[in-house]
Amino acid sequence: MAGNVTSLFRSGAHSPSMAALAREGGDGTGPVDFCIPCNPYFPTPAMMETMAARLKDIITFYPSSADTITAELCNLLQLPPQAVAMGNGSTELITWIDHLLVRESLAVPVPTFGRWTDQPMETGKRVDMFPLQESNGFALDLAQYADFIRKRGTKVAVICNPNNPDGGFIHKQALVQFMDAMADLDLIVIDESFLEFADAEAEPSVVQEAMLRPNVIVLRSLGKNFGLHGIRFGYMVANPSLAGKVRSMLPKWNLNAFAEYVVFMLKEHGAEYAQSLLQVRKDRLEMASQLATLPGLTVYPSQGNFLFVRLPVGAEGTVVRDRMLTEHRILVRECGNKIGSSSRFLRLVVRPEVDVRRLVSAMEQVLYGTRRGAAVPELSTGTSYSSGTAAVDRLVSETNGAGIQLAQAVGAGPVPGLAAAPAAGVGMPLPVAAQQGVGMPMPAAAMQMQQPQQMQQPMMAPVTPMTPAPAPAPAPVPAPAPMPMQMQPPAPAPAGPTPPGVPARGGLTAAQVRGMTAPAPPVPNLAPAPATGWPNAQSWPNAAGMGQAG
Repeated sequence: MAGNVTSLFRSGAHSPSMAALAREGGDGTGPVDFCIPCNPYFPTPAMMETMAARLKDIITFYPSSADTITAELCNLLQLPPQAVAMGNGSTELITWIDHLLVRESLAVPVPTFGRWTDQPMETGKRVDMFPLQESNGFALDLAQYADFIRKRGTKVAVICNPNNPDGGFIHKQALVQFMDAMADLDLIVIDESFLEFADAEAEPSVVQEAMLRPNVIVLRSLGKNFGLHGIRFGYMVANPSLAGKVRSMLPKWNLNAFAEYVVFMLKEHGAEYAQSLLQVRKDRLEMASQLATLPGLTVYPSQGNFLFVRLPVGAEGTVVRDRMLTEHRILVRECGNKIGSSSRFLRLVVRPEVDVRRLVSAMEQVLYGTRRGAAVPELSTGTSYSSGTAAVDRLVSETNGAGIQLAQAVGAGPVPGLAAAPAAGVGMPLPVAAQQGVGMPMPAAAMQMQQPQQMQQPMMAPVTPMTPAPAPAPAPVPAPAPMPMQMQPPAPAPAGPTPPGVPARGGLTAAQVRGMTAPAPPVPNLAPAPATGWPNAQSWPNAAGMGQAG
């Protein structure tokens, strides 16, 4: 069992692992998935029965063109079709945004959704990762983020609102202020994939503001909101020029017949959808309250349909994850593979009360056993980063594990195959927090490299002299003595675009991002966003236009 669990998690096959465990029997209770963000109340059982009855027609015939499906969605949401592009999941749109609109660099707060860090790195862009501070509840300070972008010279800025995995939320007015302050950037992306579940203000979306600006895109997800992850569909909203540029690159039939059926069915089920969002928000408050009773467990405020929690001191996320699955048939999301996070954190999807009671009971047993406070011990060896993408794994492994870029950071000279960082004051300087000795403790690997080291000769067996033959023979050639290793500086990297698969000039490593602790100074004329805190349970937003549709 343990081997199967390990291989399933390594492959990222979360849902199949749950199904496999269910088939194997176990303790007689079905599996519960707290890993994949969903809407457990939508679609309703009646809607699922209707879809099942139409299954043959749905899978037999071609879907309509993407333009037809987009027009229906826009009619529902009261948006102009010229400003909307629908994709086969929001990740398809992220891919095209990167290819078409990101020139050389992209800034994103971390931890966040992995495609916003991995996708640009796969195409050779520099990703400037702005670390969210645990001491501040992972809240994003827009003034400090803007200052970070200016110091880095970044061309594109991304904000996920609410953020994944912590559920951090930024009010609409603060976002609009940020968009105006960054009007000179190539692009600003506001990823609102989980905004339907927010209740901090009545109308939190910046969709209308995005359509009026030349460099803003708002990204929305439908699969997460409707609890239909297998139907890959999402959409972006921007001014017609930006939206048209992305839409022109998408295949004519990039949306499948299931997506079409759901979009055309939604106008008849707006009330059920609005009620489902209301119930998820109530469940979020109750679930946070229940988890907060566990000693040593920290629960962070969230506006998503998930909660970000820090395990008690001494607990290791991968151990907790595996035991929760094998012993209690509960799947949780351990966040050790998210840049800016670690295995000390879990992301738990909001679920109904009956499932939450089972989760809390199982975590009590796993974390404390028969006595509270006896947390699961940490692993003796750390957990390596795994993004699920081989190219990104190699990149992070090289910069984080072997310390290639860290060697550059401490003056060990340029590295073959990587472009050298610009000199101070030229091009893209490091942020203040990233400068050595100013608020950013260097990772252990870098600290070791700072110490004077003597290059030792490689260990080799002594050369045994050859015994001369009776007949005269040429004297044996002695083996050359091993020469001390010397670091030869390679030739300077050629000018031009950064090769795919490596960070561009001046990029921060994941280790440096994790080590940042000091906040950057504020930006003039941009006030910090107000703290959200816990939402008002009675303040429910309009369901994204669903209630307005006829």
